[in-house]
Amino acid sequence: MAQKKFTRTINEINRKIKDGKVVVVTADEMVDIVKKKGPKKAAREVDVVTTGTFAPMCSSGAFLNFGHTKPAIKASRVWLNSVPAYAGVAAVDVYIGATEPAEDDPLNRVHPGQFKYGGGHVIHDLIAGKRINLVATSYGTDCYPNREIKKKVTLADLPYAVLLNPRNAYQNYNCAINLSKKTIYTYMGVLKPNAGNANYSTSGQLSPLFNDPYYLTMGLGTRIFLGGAKGYIIGPGTQHNPNAKRGKNGIPIEPAGTLMVKGDLKEMDPRWVAGVSMLGYGCSLAVGVGVPIPILNEEIALYTGISDDEIFTRIIDYGKDYPKGKASSLGLVSYAELKSGTIRFDGHDVSTVPLSSYVRALEIARILKRWIEKGKFLLAEAQEMLPTASSYITK
Repeated sequence: MAQKKFTRTINEINRKIKDGKVVVVTADEMVDIVKKKGPKKAAREVDVVTTGTFAPMCSSGAFLNFGHTKPAIKASRVWLNSVPAYAGVAAVDVYIGATEPAEDDPLNRVHPGQFKYGGGHVIHDLIAGKRINLVATSYGTDCYPNREIKKKVTLADLPYAVLLNPRNAYQNYNCAINLSKKTIYTYMGVLKPNAGNANYSTSGQLSPLFNDPYYLTMGLGTRIFLGGAKGYIIGPGTQHNPNAKRGKNGIPIEPAGTLMVKGDLKEMDPRWVAGVSMLGYGCSLAVGVGVPIPILNEEIALYTGISDDEIFTRIIDYGKDYPKGKASSLGLVSYAELKSGTIRFDGHDVSTVPLSSYVRALEIARILKRWIEKGKFLLAEAQEMLPTASSYITK
């Protein structure tokens, strides 16, 4: 008689969390468990696998409401510490994007620009409790006659503040090299000429979407670690591409899935939401994201057991090909190779440089593990799953 396939539900896992009987491991621990015991036994022994990533995530920002003034104002232009915020939302609602530079920044007029302060830094300073200079101007209306306000605000002063990031936690990304004869400055960092270094940005086997490559557990309403607090996935992120090329193990070998996420800015920790200045490129925001993967069946257990030496990405030339929109793959490299500090390319050893922090990603996975074990974090059932690959749907 064939053995019945193992399954469990999120409600069953939450009951175990409440009873203090849940078994939680980090994604790197799950790699060893699956290798030693296989996915079938691992699925029966482990309830939740925690993941983590911490890296610059440009498609990030915050919705803020700075409160009505006396006399009232309908803000048409707003600056926070001289960084423009988008005011075309409502009278006192604004959105500040992570990559927006300060208005007086020289940008790349003196190349390479330093981009010392931007939207990501404003968000970090707010979370850190710092006072921010707010300036708003208006054309004036009968109901909103005030034409200008200037005041200092802290996060505590704002009636509403939510981190809402359109695209975070990219599922795989390129390994960037530079085959031109000059140093270039990119969102993948500084790249030396003639393939002098190779930069990458993911936590590999700890990364959330590598542990659920077909998004079987993620969607609208999934509760996550975001910026040191509890947040939520609210849908697929911009540029979400589930039909990207995949290896035989189902893991994408090129940029694929992304997450749109939100969380309460007032609950976050500045350690996990940090402004970033990228030389010659611009401003950004480093964000800490951790997603708990419920082990609902053996298939999910198998995916959470995939290790760095089974995860591959493309090598892309950012010196010539990428700027032209070509992005042709020059070969594949595993994350085990990238994390070793050196890869072999075109007969030469090339030093590798991570933009993401594996150490911080592991810390996130461990924090999330503790929250769940202590009953402080329950899993949430997704109300609508992320779009998945058509090849998976037709299996």
